[in-house]
Amino acid sequence: MTAQKTADPAAERPNVLIVMFDQLTPSALGCYGNPVVKAPTIDRLAREGVVFDAAYSNSPLCTPARYCMMTGQLPSATRGYDNAAYLASTIPTFAHYVREAGYRTVLDGKMHFVGPDQLHGFEERRTTDIYPADFGWTPDWLQPDERIDWWFHNMDAVKKAGVAEVTNQLLFDDEVGHQGVRALHELARDQDERPWMLVVSFTHPHDPYVTRGRYWDLYEGSDIPVPVLGADDVTLDPHTRRLRHVSAMDEVEITQRDVLRARRAYYGNISYLDEWTARLVATLTSLGVADDTVVMLLADHGDMLGERGLWYKMNFFEGSARIPLIVHSPTRFAPGRVAAPVSLVDVLPTVTELAGDGVPRSVDPLAGRSLLDLCRDPAGRPAQTGKAAAADREVIGEYMGEGAVAPIVMIRRGDLKFVHSPVDPDQLYDLVADPHERVNLAEDSDWSARVKELRGEVERRWDLEAINADVLDDQARRRLVGSALRQGVVTAWEYDPPQDGRNQYMRNHLDLNEVERLARFPLPVEE
Repeated sequence: MTAQKTADPAAERPNVLIVMFDQLTPSALGCYGNPVVKAPTIDRLAREGVVFDAAYSNSPLCTPARYCMMTGQLPSATRGYDNAAYLASTIPTFAHYVREAGYRTVLDGKMHFVGPDQLHGFEERRTTDIYPADFGWTPDWLQPDERIDWWFHNMDAVKKAGVAEVTNQLLFDDEVGHQGVRALHELARDQDERPWMLVVSFTHPHDPYVTRGRYWDLYEGSDIPVPVLGADDVTLDPHTRRLRHVSAMDEVEITQRDVLRARRAYYGNISYLDEWTARLVATLTSLGVADDTVVMLLADHGDMLGERGLWYKMNFFEGSARIPLIVHSPTRFAPGRVAAPVSLVDVLPTVTELAGDGVPRSVDPLAGRSLLDLCRDPAGRPAQTGKAAAADREVIGEYMGEGAVAPIVMIRRGDLKFVHSPVDPDQLYDLVADPHERVNLAEDSDWSARVKELRGEVERRWDLEAINADVLDDQARRRLVGSALRQGVVTAWEYDPPQDGRNQYMRNHLDLNEVERLARFPLPVEE
């Protein structure tokens, strides 16, 4: 889509730029109340955009969360159970829907697809992924005490937090940022007139907690907050106990110095991401397409960062399950904040509503709803169109990944969050009265009627016994297939981005004048 447009951008099908972060908890951003983190571009986009204060990951682990976002469905509907979950090519993603509607679709960076289909509706992919595409990371619920050290979390990320100029993740995100900017240049000057959707997906601030010296130095002398709750301040629920084992949290002593160094590096990596976000947004402006583009900033899940003595994710506590979500399009939506609970499954219907005419009807029932009504009216007042108010918004979550031994489900509705698993005691928290989830109301007899009501809803909504059986069967199949495919000649599923150096820049079979003309944007004005 070129910059020379004269129509009202709010009336047209916009471009969509989704900037995705990995393991970013909202409490680590200034626009969500953090007084220390330096992320001026993200803060500016929040001031100018619509900020969702109660956005959640439906399944707080990388692959399941991303499948929820892309398909608009929960893991039990797609079998997106864990970080080695295979997404069938027959399941439509938001890339399929908007591509069918006439959009050009481009993926840059991490999406953690598993299996031979590494596009899932995208026409183009700019980079390989940072994580494996095979079944090697499949957990085994039949061996709950198993720890596979070459891919499970451990506490090295915390104990060895600090400074490095080059890491595996920095190399990856440097490439993601560069390719994202380059993709915007190419989309602008290409002769293809279709609107576009570009997903730029970084792997930071995901652990390990290591940042470059210049970002580390930004926080010299800063009063970095320590966790509100330590491990001894709350009751150790069974899933927390399992997570402590899975990530070997009890094998080393984590000191306050370790915590502060890990948080400082995490903050530094947020500042690093903020610089890349600034470059992407500045590129939209310099190309003249900022008004034509809706920018969405979000994450796949959060990070506990030492709260309750926990690190990383894999649970439904606020630090792990809540995510930042900002929609920025000042020509369409006035700035505002949304209190209603929303989640990643709402992204697909939001993107397809933006795409407008030509989007096919959803093949499968969606678990999410478009966010555009809340973008237009953050307070969620009932509209004349009859759309539901924000008051009836809810978040449904499912977790079947590392650390689980049976399905764990979550309902966030109103002020309450209810977490249930057939093998664990229930958890119920009032997030307004108790934002740090200190008091489990499910243990309070005054709340027994409410707990009974929520348990009844769980029974009506899910067949947890059938889901449990399917997870076990699926794990067994993937472990067998994954093991077999590593024998003999191995054919990797990892994406290898095509590079055609024969037709890049200037070559003698090309016309130099035409190469220079087409590479320039905007095109030179003929006198």
